[in-house]
Amino acid sequence: MELRQLEYFVKVVEEASFTKAAAALHVAQPGISAQIRKLERELGQELLDRSGRTVRPTEAGEAVLPYARAALGAVSGARQAVEELTGLLRGQVTIGTVTSLGPSIDLPALLAGFHHDHPAVEIGLTADTSDRLLEAVAGGRIDLAVVGLAGEPPPGVGVQIVVDEALVVAVSHDDPLAARTTLALGALADRPIMSLPRGTGLRASVENACAAAGFRPHVAFEAGDPNVLAQLAARGLGVAVVPESVARAHAAQLHTVGFRPALRGVLALAWRTEGPVGPAARAVVRHARAHLPEPATDR
Repeated sequence: MELRQLEYFVKVVEEASFTKAAAALHVAQPGISAQIRKLERELGQELLDRSGRTVRPTEAGEAVLPYARAALGAVSGARQAVEELTGLLRGQVTIGTVTSLGPSIDLPALLAGFHHDHPAVEIGLTADTSDRLLEAVAGGRIDLAVVGLAGEPPPGVGVQIVVDEALVVAVSHDDPLAARTTLALGALADRPIMSLPRGTGLRASVENACAAAGFRPHVAFEAGDPNVLAQLAARGLGVAVVPESVARAHAAQLHTVGFRPALRGVLALAWRTEGPVGPAARAVVRHARAHLPEPATDR
């Protein structure tokens, strides 16, 4: 059994195609097919189902796949460990982030600082919802992510809270709620509200709190950026639930109402704590945790 056979097998599964795998690896397709056939003969089982329009792993292939990935990860980690000991950290890290971070998190500065310290490490950046980012971190597809939290992280994921602030109601100055300074969450049971989409930490916090209060919120508007929600509320289009810092940024156009009891919005760094983690990934987690320490809250 050779490492390249495992590499070819994993890539074909990921691409669901011999042709795409060959293109990604810059190898001739017949070479990939021949090596995987050798691997199948050695194991005595077919690993790939070639009968459909796309290539899929067989039951045996599904069983072999995590071991193949672990073997490739171990070899990559061994190489990077040697490079780390010699002072030349190489590799690639992928960082995920929610769309709106607010003023407290300067992600470009964080990435620039890491690049300055480790110029040979390639950095990738992707944006998504918190739910999908946490799933990707747990699966080892993302090395570090900035996510919204509305509860405990999934197993195998460590977190460090970096933003913890109040969520508030933002309305136009002529809205009936503009006469209030605080309100119980139940006061929104009959009002259409505006919120971030499902899968975000803020939306989960709102829905969990509403469930605890005995109702399901009627979300009339969704936007991935809380600043857009604030602008919609300022135009009199409804009630927005946003972080307090966002409401402050639009204070001239909005009236802010606090929740009683308080409702919190939390952003956190998330990283993998189980499974193989390479030196470059460990380095970016260390850098981020030092760059974005846990905040003092106003609880």
